[in-house]
Amino acid sequence: MLQLSCGFFALSCGSGQLPAQASCSPSAEVVQVAAGVYVRPGHAAVVFEADEIANIGFVVGDRCVAVVDTGGSLAEGRALDCAIRDVTDLPVCYVINTHVHPDHLLGNLAFKRPGVEFLGDAKLPRALALRGDVYLERASAYESRALDVSIFVFPDRTVTGTVQLDIGDRILTVRAHKSAHTDHDISVVDEKTRIAFLGDLLFLEHIPVIDGSINGWIDELEAMSGESFVYVVPGHGPTSASWPAAAGPTVRYLADLRQNVRAWIGSGGDLASAQDNIGHGRIADWRLSERYHRRNVGAAYAELEWED
Repeated sequence: MLQLSCGFFALSCGSGQLPAQASCSPSAEVVQVAAGVYVRPGHAAVVFEADEIANIGFVVGDRCVAVVDTGGSLAEGRALDCAIRDVTDLPVCYVINTHVHPDHLLGNLAFKRPGVEFLGDAKLPRALALRGDVYLERASAYESRALDVSIFVFPDRTVTGTVQLDIGDRILTVRAHKSAHTDHDISVVDEKTRIAFLGDLLFLEHIPVIDGSINGWIDELEAMSGESFVYVVPGHGPTSASWPAAAGPTVRYLADLRQNVRAWIGSGGDLASAQDNIGHGRIADWRLSERYHRRNVGAAYAELEWED
């Protein structure tokens, strides 16, 4: 387990402080999905095998800018920072991490400077501490250079329930969710435009990946279906989508998987045979199904075999 000391846990992260802001070249290419709301599109790929995987973005208020996820490396974070400076001279005041996965938060260090507050779910520090050694090893291999624990920036403020952030004539509602994609998912809603950044609570085109609870994930998306979002930004897939229709593919995939795994367990089937047989032929429309579907079967089996 990574030994860190940055507030919540005793981790020895070093200063994590960049020198004065780095040169802004190149800037990330961003899409404006609503007035003051921008997304850097990701693409379907495997973490530590490609760059720019997750959708990340920012919201511009009258006072400052809030960043929602920072990408999979310092370079991605710096490019996003440059894109913000192309849009506005206002400072970044918040960085909100939707969950622990490295394609969403290893760009944090680009924003580690005075005046920037980092937020995440209350369980995020523990999740990052537990996974940090693996992330560090894989990030170092991918970048072909020795990285150290200073790449990790932990939240200054952790969230349970809901908090609201005022960035100037614009309120962002930051909500912690029960175990779903992970056990520490965060969503961010811009109340001015009713655009919601859902992180990996929502996948489009890229197959959903279970790292939390299949039951909780279905429950969360179904409960959120009554929300009046104008558009949602998924963690992976198109930069914006209509709600609640956008929840349909993820819910259907998870519900079908749950039904099939429950039936397999009920018939006395074991995990290995479940992974070999469940769902194949019905997942061809999902990108990266060959990399993640078997893993999803295993995660669902581990949870559902203990149901009453």
